[in-house]
Amino acid sequence: MAIREILRMGDPRLLRLAQPVMVFDTDELHLLVSDMLDSMRAVNGAGLAAPQIGVDLQLVVFGSNERNPRYPDRPLVPPTVLLNPVITPRSDVEVDDWEGCLSVPGLRGMVPRWESIHYTGFDQYGDPIDRSVDGFHARVVQHECDHLVGKLYPMRVRDFSKFGFTDILFPSVAAAEDD
Repeated sequence: MAIREILRMGDPRLLRLAQPVMVFDTDELHLLVSDMLDSMRAVNGAGLAAPQIGVDLQLVVFGSNERNPRYPDRPLVPPTVLLNPVITPRSDVEVDDWEGCLSVPGLRGMVPRWESIHYTGFDQYGDPIDRSVDGFHARVVQHECDHLVGKLYPMRVRDFSKFGFTDILFPSVAAAEDD
């Protein structure tokens, strides 16, 4: 498959609203999913949304069966292909934690997210996905789905004293990102 260019903050294509996937289980869709997974893995991403590679579809991929060097202390999130997602918070509780983004390279920020969510959608074959999750898994899903509505994590940062360059804030993580 192919590693696609990941758009960076400032590119107006990242601000568009993604369209729902209407047809599942096509060769074109499987190729796109494969390219997204290859692109995400090539840069040690925790997830990737189709708009990040310039494709205006409600499609995100996330998770891995292996530790991610960019998030070495985080629990594993099951590999998932999620189309047309719908997220519902399971409570009003928000948790602040550090996030990075492949479209905002070299930076991290403290971002509030719902601690526990329920999400639904479909896989690339059109089979339903229905999960209740919390913690890092919930954060990754919310982060990736923000891309589908033209939102990047810096737009959610409330305290800019907790926003900066990864190599200053987390030198060991920055070294892993450079590998």
